Amino acid sequence: MRSFVAEPMQYGRMFLLGDAAHIVPPTGAKGLNTAASDVYTLYTIMSKVYAEGKTELIDRYSKICLRRIWNAERFSWWMSNILHQYEATSEFEKKMHASDLRYHLQSDGGRKIIAEQYVDLPYEKVE
Repeated sequence: MRSFVAEPMQYGRMFLLGDAAHIVPPTGAKGLNTAASDVYTLYTIMSKVYAEGKTELIDRYSKICLRRIWNAERFSWWMSNILHQYEATSEFEKKMHASDLRYHLQSDGGRKIIAEQYVDLPYEKVE
């Protein structure tokens, strides 16, 4: 259950996408989603570069992708921590985990938070 994010996700005109740029734990099920959003973002940028001459968008690729990736990393980290008990976990931490999990599974607000993050947020517009 490791995480990794390369920042920036580009070096000049070399772009990193998917697992080459970021790894999330499987708990949040975000690997394919983040890779697809990288492809979508780069495709949109390159389409605008070649169709409209907007070369300034190239330098924004990493910034646009990283906002989404850090959201996915945070969610996957949170899911991993809330769903797994570690040997070094204190009684206080165990009870906090149980309380947090109970809230997120038994309240409309908690379920909405999980659903929104799990299904994923809309792709950012490239303009």
